[in-house]
Amino acid sequence: MNAAFTAEELQFQHDVRTFLESEFPRDIRDKVENRIRLDKDDYVRWQKILYRKGWVAPNWPVEYGGTGWTAVQKYIFAEEMARVGAPEPVAFGMKMVAPVIYTYGSEEQKKRFLPDILESNVWWCQGYSEPNAGSDLASLKTTAVRQGDHYVVNGTKTWNTLGQYADWIFCLVRTDNTVKKQEGISFLLIDMKTPGIKLSPIYLLDGQPEVNEVHFDNVRVPVENLIGEENQGWTYAKVLLTHERTNIAGVPRSKIRLEKLRKLAANTPDGQGGTLMDDPVFAKKVAETEIQVLALEFAELRTLAAVSVGKAPGPESSILKIVGTEATQYLDELYMELAAWHSLPFVPEQFESGFAGEPIGSGGAAATALHYFNNRKQSIYGGSNEIQRNIICKAVLGL
Repeated sequence: MNAAFTAEELQFQHDVRTFLESEFPRDIRDKVENRIRLDKDDYVRWQKILYRKGWVAPNWPVEYGGTGWTAVQKYIFAEEMARVGAPEPVAFGMKMVAPVIYTYGSEEQKKRFLPDILESNVWWCQGYSEPNAGSDLASLKTTAVRQGDHYVVNGTKTWNTLGQYADWIFCLVRTDNTVKKQEGISFLLIDMKTPGIKLSPIYLLDGQPEVNEVHFDNVRVPVENLIGEENQGWTYAKVLLTHERTNIAGVPRSKIRLEKLRKLAANTPDGQGGTLMDDPVFAKKVAETEIQVLALEFAELRTLAAVSVGKAPGPESSILKIVGTEATQYLDELYMELAAWHSLPFVPEQFESGFAGEPIGSGGAAATALHYFNNRKQSIYGGSNEIQRNIICKAVLGL
């Protein structure tokens, strides 16, 4: 890709690289390099540094605080962020609810919510899936009944990522049971401190309560927190989901992980006098993954180009989501194959801040299982890959 960069783009790349080298905090970088789990303060502190630079929301319109970058500049920025392991801004506020607010919200809502999202003063979480409405999201049962100047919300949301940190939640709620299920849904913004909200952690395979259930018991939400029109939430939700699915692809980080995998494999004995990269079977797997990631990269660049001129991602976001998550999971499997028995002693405590014991495993090999277990969910969230194939059949193939 560098061969196609203009002189101005190469200068931009240099500027981004210089900024990251000097401003990405050393303690957060050390955590990333040692696979220590980042906490809320780490994310917020880094996002505020990006905010002060004016780089925290590359995809936002300029009038709301966006950078005005070209698709290539966004690509370069993502590449350089991945190269040093800098965490991307948490998606729920910056990349998911913000586009809905600045596209469909009132002027009052834009003034109220967008500045705090941009400056990372408020942490948002998502309230879409329910215990019996995940992939079939339009079957959601959480209700919002209008009573005067408030909606009274009752129901449960699940798979709520990092909700334990959240100040606000954006929710899909049912406001009309008499119409087609997609036509009776509204989009509400809810303060997590509102009486009647209870959060219950869900522990994942890696032992962490990364996701939650959120229960609403007669929660009163001001009517002015409704985005757009009542019963039009499904339209807004679909726009949000296309942004989410595009973000899930994770091309830059897959490229960096693939590069590291090659280097590790080239220095890992195969037990027969050579290295693992000399094993034709393993080398073939690496080559196939590299081809997949390269094809995904060009598809994502086309999508970024469309977004840069004001278009919302279309069904191509479903393609990116499928291929991106499958590439990530296949990379995890290759890392597990590379680490072999070193990945077996999985001790999650050693990846937490303050761990004082002796790290278990050879180098970063013990963290391989951490990524493997956590990333199994990628092909499910944002709409399962099976659902994405249905979307592609309808929207692209016309089936």
